Amino acid sequence: MTSTHNAPATTTGSELPAVATELARSWLRRMLLIREFENRCAQAYQDRKIGGFCHVYNGQEAVAVGCTAAVGAADPIVTAYRDHGHALARGMDPRHCMAEMFGRVGGCAKGKGGSMHMFDRANNLFGGHGIVGAQIPLGVGLAFGTKYEDEVINGGKSSRVTLAFLGDGALNQGSFHEAMNLAGLFDLPVIVICENNGYSMGTAISRGTTMGHDISAKALAYGIESAVIDGMDVIGVYGAMKQIADSVRASCRPAFVDMRTYRFKGHSMSDPRKYRTREEEERFEKEDPIGRLKSSLEAHGVNDDDFKAMQREVRAQVRDAVAWAERSPVTPSAELYRDVFIERWGPYTGSSQPEMLGGSETVADFTAIDPEGDLL
Repeated sequence: MTSTHNAPATTTGSELPAVATELARSWLRRMLLIREFENRCAQAYQDRKIGGFCHVYNGQEAVAVGCTAAVGAADPIVTAYRDHGHALARGMDPRHCMAEMFGRVGGCAKGKGGSMHMFDRANNLFGGHGIVGAQIPLGVGLAFGTKYEDEVINGGKSSRVTLAFLGDGALNQGSFHEAMNLAGLFDLPVIVICENNGYSMGTAISRGTTMGHDISAKALAYGIESAVIDGMDVIGVYGAMKQIADSVRASCRPAFVDMRTYRFKGHSMSDPRKYRTREEEERFEKEDPIGRLKSSLEAHGVNDDDFKAMQREVRAQVRDAVAWAERSPVTPSAELYRDVFIERWGPYTGSSQPEMLGGSETVADFTAIDPEGDLL
């Protein structure tokens, strides 16, 4: 069964002159980093260095990179379980990201979360979440929290925008509809972004979701503005998302985005992809977001030698991340009693920061308020 999902979609300006060439080069490098990271994760999974589930992001790199570029560092982000790309796009060190994949103590969650639970408080990434749709109410809650802090506690104007990512399969969860209702009712500054890759695991969107050909209808029901964006074009993603983010920031009203994209691999590493044809995959692979940006940059002086040098640099960085992760100790069983409560209580030994945040075991160091009023 093939999907009726089609890309590209409507979007706003995708011309390179709209952004600086160096900025576009940085996006190309970030997408190459995500692609190489995921390729090495797939290899490590097959070598049994990664356990549990593993959902790689190949093909969807332009979404995470373009969306994060369109917002500020103080704007919260929350996502689902295909989350390695978002973590790297947001600025997580690949070493700590890979160590989490390997279940090592140097990981962003000290090896206790694994593939589906990337979390980076320093970069306002509030995690990947393994339960389908569970992150959407959290994203709406983050938007409520920033609005309350900005307007009520600080007596100013709401100035932050939350990005809440979900897959198209989550559109049918009650949590999505409850969260959309509250976002519209309370005028919350959240952008709900559906990374619409056409399949809910192995079920084509046309078979499992009403209005699958136009999921913006889901937003219309709650009085929320929506947009359809070609998620295979990072320049277009950035341009459209920047306009939406600026509008949400100014109006303090939610928005919904149907981000048309495609995953080149299966739902997870155990997925043989028998539900779609090779012809369909080849059609979408021709729209590879990395290849599209490379082509755009060629007219601005980025030649094949530059591209290959960038690839070599990224491969070396990911090899280093793999080696670093392998050297990081396996998370000890004593960690089962850690991070249950902030402070020591009974058999539970309190909490500590992950290594990438300094590894402090002093509660005050990671529960204090910083000068801008945010929890550290």
